Amino acid sequence: MLTSIDHVMICVPDLAQGIAQFKKLGFNMHEGGAHPGKGTHNAVAFNRDEYIELLAIRDANEYKAASGSGGLPEFIAAGGGIRHIVLQSDDLDGDIKAMRGRGVDVGNAVEGGRVAPSGVELKWKAATLGAKNALPLVFVQHLTALDERRRQVPGAGSHPNGVTVLDRAYIVTDDLEAAAALYAKVLGLPQPAIVKGTVIMSNMAVFQIGPHGLGVVQPYADGPAADALKRRGPGPF
Repeated sequence: MLTSIDHVMICVPDLAQGIAQFKKLGFNMHEGGAHPGKGTHNAVAFNRDEYIELLAIRDANEYKAASGSGGLPEFIAAGGGIRHIVLQSDDLDGDIKAMRGRGVDVGNAVEGGRVAPSGVELKWKAATLGAKNALPLVFVQHLTALDERRRQVPGAGSHPNGVTVLDRAYIVTDDLEAAAALYAKVLGLPQPAIVKGTVIMSNMAVFQIGPHGLGVVQPYADGPAADALKRRGPGPF
């Protein structure tokens, strides 16, 4: 079952500069370590349960060898930002089987891991959607307990800006009805009623995933969603 939003992945051109910027925003951000054989490295800011991830390319040749183009260099060159919303599962193999039963194009669960600078070894398995359902979602099941994962950074869950939780993540689209139906199929959840959001000036279909909201939105007036759609096209913002 999908239980929560695990983290949001924010891609940046330079990890050190990204860490410095997020510290200015009041986040307790720390280097997370390298992804062996992937050519990337990250930094994390833990909330109570979920976290923010900054991801950057560490070795361009290693990244290219591991993933071909992968799209990350182009995404960063276009301005970077939130690339994926990562959803946590307590039974990833079972969720993949259920998705395929609904006709969803999704890959197998692949094990991964890294060692944090603190020495904590982290292990997980993750799955991504296939080309027929290319949504900005990744699914993860942690093989390392939460308390142990929180040990990778000093002061996990305590930020100078007072943030404690990621309440909601947004994905902008230019066709809300069609997008909400597709997300409902992928997530295995009822399609939510559309409501009007006045902060981001968008109509919204909000899926509740455990304690978190995943909002699929279409702007009806100028605002942050309309700006994101104009600059980057559909996707997280």
